[in-house]
Amino acid sequence: MSEANSVNSDEGLLIVSEDACKSVIDRPSAFIAVENVFASMSRGDAYNFPVIREAIGYADALYGFKSGFDRAGKSLGLKSGGYWPGNAAKGLTNHQSTIFLFNPDNGKLRALVGGNYLTAVRTAAASAVSIAHLARKDSKVLGMVGAGHQSTFQLRAALEQRNFEKVVAWNKNKDRLKNLQAVAEELGVPFEAVEREQLCSEADVIITITSAFEPLLMREWIKPGTHIACMGTDTVGKQEVDADLLASATVFTDEVAQSISLGEAQHAIKSGAIKESDITTLGDVINGDHPGRSSDDEITLFDGTGVGLQDLAVASAAAKLALEKGEAQHISL
Repeated sequence: MSEANSVNSDEGLLIVSEDACKSVIDRPSAFIAVENVFASMSRGDAYNFPVIREAIGYADALYGFKSGFDRAGKSLGLKSGGYWPGNAAKGLTNHQSTIFLFNPDNGKLRALVGGNYLTAVRTAAASAVSIAHLARKDSKVLGMVGAGHQSTFQLRAALEQRNFEKVVAWNKNKDRLKNLQAVAEELGVPFEAVEREQLCSEADVIITITSAFEPLLMREWIKPGTHIACMGTDTVGKQEVDADLLASATVFTDEVAQSISLGEAQHAIKSGAIKESDITTLGDVINGDHPGRSSDDEITLFDGTGVGLQDLAVASAAAKLALEKGEAQHISL
């Protein structure tokens, strides 16, 4: 029985816990899953369904659904969840989600997969894929803007893509920077907490991973040749960088439809600073249909909106691996 068929078998509903996901999915496997699904999307072999994401009017929470279908990978399903800003005070992760996988041959629910760890690792993989394909090969300084739960995942994944010699970081609450510093020190990379303008003047690659609703980085601060991965804007109204920055950069994204509606590009599109045709999917670069970076002075920007197909790709991998290794269980539904 093939791996796909074993997961789609009639033994019952497969349950893959958060702990099982952490055990079977590492950064390299997440990188491959995300890179492959970006390429599949660009070829037209996979597509995302419209996103639902709403403020529920309770607990300041944002809740929604991301879903899609990958014909090549036979991944069909959705991620349900959102953001509860008060969770950290309760000892919980602010982002809470569960991934539902369905059998595309008959529509039966085949797996429930914990989505919290996978959301963090797939988001980090997306920015890492953008660095691998768009950042200058000689990039030496990595800048981190934001120090929340996902920031350490971002930092670990990014440091594997280039020979970075230093990490500079900024966060509104400076106390939280100690988490990033601990990771950098663990990996033997010098770390410095700096103000935003200094970060932009030093960094060759910048990752923004915040929940901001106003620009944190301005165009005039960014030096030539910088690659920026904007990973926090996934909702209407959110914003991490100046819209003029997108106008002066070569802009790439996971999915154009999300980029212009709820991603970082929404503000530049609304102001007329850029047009939809100015945005290229990262999958085009992966597939060799776009050259990516064209010069050492070019500013490149990846608008990582977080598509449902990323979640389905890593969840499908987790389900197969957990089943193989005896770390998942079947139940009757």
